[in-house]
Amino acid sequence: MDRFIFESYAGLEGQQLLGPILRDFAGKAAVISSFGAESAVLLHMVSQVDKATPVIFLDTGKHFWETLSYRAKLIDQLGLTAVRIITPATADLSTRDPDGTLHKNSADACCRIRKAIPLAKALEGFEVTISGRKRYHGAARATLDFLSIADGRLKVEPLAGFSALDIAAYMKTHDLPHHPLTEIGYFSIGCEPCTQAGGTAADPRAGRWSGSAKTECGIHWTQSGKDIVPPAGSVRH
Repeated sequence: MDRFIFESYAGLEGQQLLGPILRDFAGKAAVISSFGAESAVLLHMVSQVDKATPVIFLDTGKHFWETLSYRAKLIDQLGLTAVRIITPATADLSTRDPDGTLHKNSADACCRIRKAIPLAKALEGFEVTISGRKRYHGAARATLDFLSIADGRLKVEPLAGFSALDIAAYMKTHDLPHHPLTEIGYFSIGCEPCTQAGGTAADPRAGRWSGSAKTECGIHWTQSGKDIVPPAGSVRH
């Protein structure tokens, strides 16, 4: 990836960025989706460009049943035809988390074997990854760039500049269904053991890993374990 790639998409966001990316990297780009509280927006944009775009969902075995139901509903409503449901390796679970309680002692280790390792394998062969992270979620996401490089892949964040109001307006305009847990106070939704009802529009992830310093599962980090940073000279808008 060279600087020309960044200049080609400078000033674009949302569907104006997603559309060209999916067309220019057809067959080489994958969307990562949690099918969580705000996932419908990015997935709807994807469906408007190419319903056969690979969408990767990490089924950790710890999701709320409401999330799995919502996933099925969105796939059907949006007509997505290439959702890949990725699960942890049986050997890793047997060795590291045989009784399913690893999250109680080491949430980071649990995220690694149930999410980070499976995702790394699922992304083999792809040149571009796309996710729906946003700056307004705060913490490491507050300075998020629309484009960056991670482990040799182009990382695209079409919704980086979207606010909570932008998300709500988009969902209303396109009559998108809400995740059922948002109706009972969940602003951000991950695995059931590590997610509580809570958060606000200004701080939606407050209910994730509540009571700890952990704010990310780690799937958006580089292989070195550090947050993704944009290359020198890249354009941030």
